[in-house]
Amino acid sequence: MSTVRFAPISGLRGAISVPSDKSITHRAILFGALSDGVVRVENPLDSEDSAATLAAMEACGVRVEGHLDGDIPLHGVGLRGLRPPARIDCMNAGTLMRLIAGIMVGQDGQTELDGDASLRRRPMNRVARPLAAMGAHVVTAPGGTPPVTIVGDAPLTGIRHDLQVASGQVKSCLLLAGLFADGETWVTEPEHSRDHTERMLEAAGVEILRDGLAVGVRGPVAGISLPSLTVPGDFSSAAFHLVAGTLLADPQVRLIGVNLNPTRTGLLTVLQRMGADITVEDLPAAAGEPYGNLVIRRAERLQGTVVEPHEIPSLIDEVTLVALLGAFAEGTTTVRGAGELRVKESDRIRATCAALQSLGVAIDEHDDGFTVHGGGLRGGVISAAGDHRIAMLGAVAGLASTDGVAVEGFEVAAVSYPGFVRDIAELGAE
Repeated sequence: MSTVRFAPISGLRGAISVPSDKSITHRAILFGALSDGVVRVENPLDSEDSAATLAAMEACGVRVEGHLDGDIPLHGVGLRGLRPPARIDCMNAGTLMRLIAGIMVGQDGQTELDGDASLRRRPMNRVARPLAAMGAHVVTAPGGTPPVTIVGDAPLTGIRHDLQVASGQVKSCLLLAGLFADGETWVTEPEHSRDHTERMLEAAGVEILRDGLAVGVRGPVAGISLPSLTVPGDFSSAAFHLVAGTLLADPQVRLIGVNLNPTRTGLLTVLQRMGADITVEDLPAAAGEPYGNLVIRRAERLQGTVVEPHEIPSLIDEVTLVALLGAFAEGTTTVRGAGELRVKESDRIRATCAALQSLGVAIDEHDDGFTVHGGGLRGGVISAAGDHRIAMLGAVAGLASTDGVAVEGFEVAAVSYPGFVRDIAELGAE
């Protein structure tokens, strides 16, 4: 386990291109493998999670050319052409495990979905139960966690499923299963979650049904044909630089080619509400997704805010950063309705509160969020808790602190952003 110390700095400046979007990379690899013909995925994210998805498709008989550090031509085997192996190692990739479950119910064969110790703690009943209601044979470990055994190619029937908590992963799993089912499969959410799956399926020729907060597909679908695509920059990775720039830009930080899908950019709304100075420069769409450049200038003054439950789905991966912003804002900052964070790579609510408390921040933990009392951040030592987002939170905290922050287990940042330290150095934090 490595410890990396991030010293306080006076300012950040310059321009970088953030890593490619992890969510879109996962889907491009999966849907490209299921397509009829060769699909070229340009600018994929080179990370451990992406590697797990690529290895899973190769294990299922998909021929792959190239590597994640360049373009990847995938020789699609068709919607029902995967050859499930005895076991698929999803490593730490929760998105992979949930999405591939919806794909495997339509393949001919049996497979076990498993992962590392962290992934084995994450709930799978939220997809296993509705898949079973469709007629699929799905068995989880006791307690509804991985490993998950799927016996594919059972007759499936479309269902209507109401999600109690908005989840792009659960929604995507059921829509993918719906491609193989007779009739319509609908998923209704309390709020709109990220819609990358719907956008990419439409690009692949699938009709997406919409009705308010409900989205659906009509099956069975004969096949899909995803066009070659370029993966835009990941907003969740850009978020760390957005916050660092808001606290430290001198005179500005420019982030190039970032995905600006409105189901992902809730942090922008919260930042601007708190007083951040951010300009959006729109560019032509990429992979069916809006994207552009972000220009960040140091905020003269940040004001505490309240993040309401209906806002959580659009910033679920950035809630930890709201806590950090709250530490530097006037007044209090409260987040509620984020109970989903309890079952991420870590209990992200507890890990965030523990990290900031150890750095001298006054933060109160709630069942579904937290309240931060502004006043700055001293510094100290935190544990990444096996969570890539907590690791990078600690890094940004260190840059803006008075005494610096040492992050134990920082290597976990490679799950989504292997070049994070390099990019921070390029912006002036050496």
